[in-house]
Amino acid sequence: MRLLALEARQNATYYQSRYQQVQDLGAELYVLNGVGTPDFWPADRYRVAGSQRIDDLITEAKAWHEQERFDGIITFSESAVTTVAAVAEALGLPGVGVEAARTSRNKLLMREAHRAHGAPHPDFRLVTDLREAFGAAEDFGYPVILKPTLGAASNFVFKIDDREEMAELFPRALAGIEGMSWFEMEAHGLDLGPHGLLVESFLDGEEFLIEAVAWDGEVYLGSIVDRITVEGGTFDDDVHHAPTSLTPEQVALVHRVVTAGAHAQGLRRSVMHAEVRFHRGEPYLLEIAIRPGGGGLDLIAQITAEHSPIRAVVDVARGARPRVRHYRPTGVHVTAMCLLCDAGRITSIDVPAEVGESERVFFLKITAKAGDVVRRPPEGNSILGFLGTTGTSLEDARATMLDYASKINVDLVQDGELP
Repeated sequence: MRLLALEARQNATYYQSRYQQVQDLGAELYVLNGVGTPDFWPADRYRVAGSQRIDDLITEAKAWHEQERFDGIITFSESAVTTVAAVAEALGLPGVGVEAARTSRNKLLMREAHRAHGAPHPDFRLVTDLREAFGAAEDFGYPVILKPTLGAASNFVFKIDDREEMAELFPRALAGIEGMSWFEMEAHGLDLGPHGLLVESFLDGEEFLIEAVAWDGEVYLGSIVDRITVEGGTFDDDVHHAPTSLTPEQVALVHRVVTAGAHAQGLRRSVMHAEVRFHRGEPYLLEIAIRPGGGGLDLIAQITAEHSPIRAVVDVARGARPRVRHYRPTGVHVTAMCLLCDAGRITSIDVPAEVGESERVFFLKITAKAGDVVRRPPEGNSILGFLGTTGTSLEDARATMLDYASKINVDLVQDGELP
């Protein structure tokens, strides 16, 4: 089978390892980047369109499709899901459809769809200035969540506790989203819906991350992961544990909510990454994205629930029913985290052999490199990479993970200290 992977603007080398997983599953993978670097993928299966415009991407993809006859088109980037839907339609390949993709990408459109179809969700309001943000927060009651409509990776997502914090953080978020990488990587010329900020009511319970599949009206929860981070004012999404602590009865409630959200977003055949948070004992939707979760969530799904989100991407892209089952944990415990450091410019990153070669490490991916600038909230949400460890229990896996993370050394300088 031949698949085409697409990004309007290449996100460094972030998705190369996942592209390799696709090939390991037997696909012949071709890569088209609108704007990208040379030598990113083998030359005979790689093209750079030289443009982020959707019309140029469709033209390039059509010409290549006539030569190679692709079976499907994929992406792992949140910033490319609408682009892929548009290109798939133009090439006559399976896809979720542009409208469902737009609804699943834009948090305002997603919330409106959830409201229209009765899927449980927090209160929300699009706000264009500080006065409107104050008004929404006062109506919902502090604390509230401030978030971009076209964000990803928790960039410029803040928990706002009072009027003073709103006055400080709203202007920073409003300015920051204009230069946010996840927005800048979108294709040009596509209708993505409103680009702005939402104020949402705060959900006070625990959060769960789900790798799921929608197939002809049925929704399968392949994997459920607990978010066990001690929460502050930002959402670094940095510590997770599986198998889930949810009871079978709670899993059934989550399944009902995710199914309602998928139907509301118009998802008939799609891979999904759903985020659910409990509030006063009931689950509510934070979002349903139409791509696998990032970091090592695909590996966690395989280890702890025998579900492969990457294989599901391959199957759904070519219109084949994926190998799915309802959630059934294996009993293996894992913890995983985003690796974070202070703000500054990286001069070096050292991963000792004790960490890099450990049999307890199932996932280690350093995404940053020397020369990169690390921005921390409220200016941004840069990460160094990801680390995941196995164990006989949550406590065992977590202790190993935290010990190994502490041994990864990052040297930084501030911009003013550079020679």
